Amino acid sequence: MRSIAVYCGSSPGIDPAYRQAAQQLGRDLAQAGCTLVYGGSHAGLMGAAADAALAAGGRVVGVIPDALVSREVAHRSLSELHVVRTMHERKAKMNDLSEGFVALPGGIGTLDEIVEMFTWSQLGIHRKPCLLLNLNGYYDTLLAFLRHAAAQGFLRRGQLDELLVAERVDGVLPRLDAAAAALAGSRTPRPVPAP
Repeated sequence: MRSIAVYCGSSPGIDPAYRQAAQQLGRDLAQAGCTLVYGGSHAGLMGAAADAALAAGGRVVGVIPDALVSREVAHRSLSELHVVRTMHERKAKMNDLSEGFVALPGGIGTLDEIVEMFTWSQLGIHRKPCLLLNLNGYYDTLLAFLRHAAAQGFLRRGQLDELLVAERVDGVLPRLDAAAAALAGSRTPRPVPAP
């Protein structure tokens, strides 16, 4: 894959393993020659992933709404920084720039972004893999909710199975690459206009 969007917290979280995972993923993407696309912040896990990718010689593209440039402390040393008007434009731009999506631990913004990309895949707006890095069980409760939604008839089991899960950072790129190859050989997307 040539570019992957990474969603994660603009805070570091309380477990040092979160920062270490963000840094490792940034390095892994750089070493694989894959552009890191992310929310453009210098803070928290976002900054940790970006800084690690840049230090490893990688290309890093940030996308940040103008209202968050000061609040999330926009990273000023990126390969590219796109300043957009709204959160919706941020998500659409990151989709345009990326071939797959990964959620590291994060808060409600991270959840919003990965769930929207997963929704778009279900609607046929894109055919790109979505993956949760379930580090130390961080997303266990979300996955339990999704299984409950499927059991209650609000999500088809086949849709749920399309959401990838990795427990370790070294499983992220192989899972995404395999899923992207499978999607490329599967049905073509329905003609649904982008939101």
